[in-house]
Amino acid sequence: MKNILYIGNKLNNKHFNPSSAHTLGTLLESEGYNLFYASSKSNKLFRLIDMLKACFKYSAKVDFVLIDTYSTLNFFYAFFTSQLCRLLKLKYIPILHGGNLPMRLDNSSMLSRLIFSNSYQNIAPSNYLTEEFSARGYSTIFIPNVLEIKDYKFLEREIVSPKLLYVRAFSKIYNPELAIKVLDMLLELYPNALLCMVGPEKDESLQVCKSLVKSLKLENHVEFTGVLPKLRWHKKSEDYNIFINTTNFDNTPVSVMEAMALGLPIVSTNVGGMPYLISDKKDGLLVDKNDADEMVNAVKYIIDNQEFARQIAVNARHKVEQFNWEQVKKLWFNVLR
Repeated sequence: MKNILYIGNKLNNKHFNPSSAHTLGTLLESEGYNLFYASSKSNKLFRLIDMLKACFKYSAKVDFVLIDTYSTLNFFYAFFTSQLCRLLKLKYIPILHGGNLPMRLDNSSMLSRLIFSNSYQNIAPSNYLTEEFSARGYSTIFIPNVLEIKDYKFLEREIVSPKLLYVRAFSKIYNPELAIKVLDMLLELYPNALLCMVGPEKDESLQVCKSLVKSLKLENHVEFTGVLPKLRWHKKSEDYNIFINTTNFDNTPVSVMEAMALGLPIVSTNVGGMPYLISDKKDGLLVDKNDADEMVNAVKYIIDNQEFARQIAVNARHKVEQFNWEQVKKLWFNVLR
């Protein structure tokens, strides 16, 4: 089997959700691949240095370098490591995660060209990014994010009053305040409505959300859990009946895929890769971004149409079953041969 260096977030920190490096890396190891990782450093500069050192250290050992690639500041990890891989004549493979990467391609066209035109292959976990990159002339293939579907218990729900679940980082790009505004509007119709918000603090959005809850006097209706291990939030999801995804930019979020596997009807903003993951009115409901009224109406529609809610949940489960590792690993084998 091949030796692989995985450049990504390998932080061992309870305040962050498991990264792609943890998930995909572990699965590849289970198939006999030998993996090295960088980086577990929390300081951004030290992390970059550690990534570059790893490229030098393992250059004579590895057959491929996988590079998790995002659209914000972490984009520059991908830039510097990919260019070092070029100098060292290493086959590197960017894995495209950032929902706003198409804008990065346009705004940083020269840097993007240096990364993606010289890669061994570009991998997109959504057809959205596959199309966006291909349209700009970058050879890109689709390999979806992975779910071990056997680990997800499908639960059929009867929805009398909305119990909303948000599982995402507290970051401006994910617009978590929208979830609170939606809850506040729903309480006028459903006095027992609840919202649970699960996720790490990435910027000041968590404090903004807590201040908003206090100003609207929603303390008895909103729970902030911080990061929860996967099994704990899966268990907690059994007490909730609608999953809301409020983001302004997105790719193919694993948390939404997981909610689909667990049987939660999905209401999501119609941005980025979401319409490639969710077919509106077939396996979820899509609404305009930052539109609280439309999201409230979608939640009401689910409650008023129970058979529809059950059907979209079943359809969503069937869709994400194709993301099982037994299927996805064959696509990786073709790339890493």
